[in-house]
Parts: sequence; C-alpha cells; structure tokens
Amino acid sequence: MKKLIILLSLLSVACSNDDNNINNCNFLFNAGVNLEVNTNFPLYSQLQFPGNGVYVPNQGNNGVWLWRLNSSTLYAWDAADPSHVPSACSTLDESGTGDIVVCGCEDANQYSLATGLGLDGNTEPCTLVPYRVDDLGNGQYLVSN
Repeated sequence: MKKLIILLSLLSVACSNDDNNINNCNFLFNAGVNLEVNTNFPLYSQLQFPGNGVYVPNQGNNGVWLWRLNSSTLYAWDAADPSHVPSACSTLDESGTGDIVVCGCEDANQYSLATGLGLDGNTEPCTLVPYRVDDLGNGQYLVSN
C-alpha cells in the first residue's frame, strides 16, 4: 500500500509539472486567418521553390510565416513567438540562416519553420502555432484555422 501511495504521489507531481508547461504556451489568441496564396503572383513566387519562406503581415497574432518544405508541402505558422504575449518584440523575423526565425525580445527565442520546434537555448516547451493549408491546385492555397 505504501508503494502505491508513493507511486501515485510521484505521478501527480509529474502531471502537475506538465500542466505548468502547457499553461506557459497559452499566450496567443485564436486569431482568425483566412488567407489566399497564389504562388504565381510576385509576392508569393518564392514559395514555388523548396527551402523558401514568406512573411505575411496583418494575419494571425503577429502575421503568418509561410514555408515551402518540398514540392508538395507548404506550411503556415503564426509569426508570434508562442512563449510571449503578443507584442512588438514577439514577432518572429528572419535570422538569415535557412528556415530559422528569431524573436525580437530579450530572450531571442529561435524556431524552425520546417518543423515548428524551438531551437538553440529556447527554454520554453512551446512550438509554433500551425495553420491549415489547403492546396487548391495551380499554385493556389488557402491558409485558415
């Protein structure tokens, strides 16, 4: 019986720590996104080629990052650092290195547009907030949530 109590106590502590990590990632609003993307237009033409990204302002919390992973996969992520309340510094900007975007706040959190995961010294368990991408054909996509 004593072993069962100890086991249940450890389990409850572990679960409560996970809840704290999840709560630390709830800074972003469920902002409506309804964006039509046509890669045949100059604004989005970079997305015709794998390994390229485009930042689109005035969508989501602090804009939307679009990332062409390969010829068949286009990702859309909220451009606000999920580890911060949306602010001027929490918008994710290009780092100048591949698919990596960086937060302008003091902690300079980095994320991968190819995976949505935090990188190099990002101490929060948060990942980028994804948006749905529907392929409409002929280089046209609908990004929504």
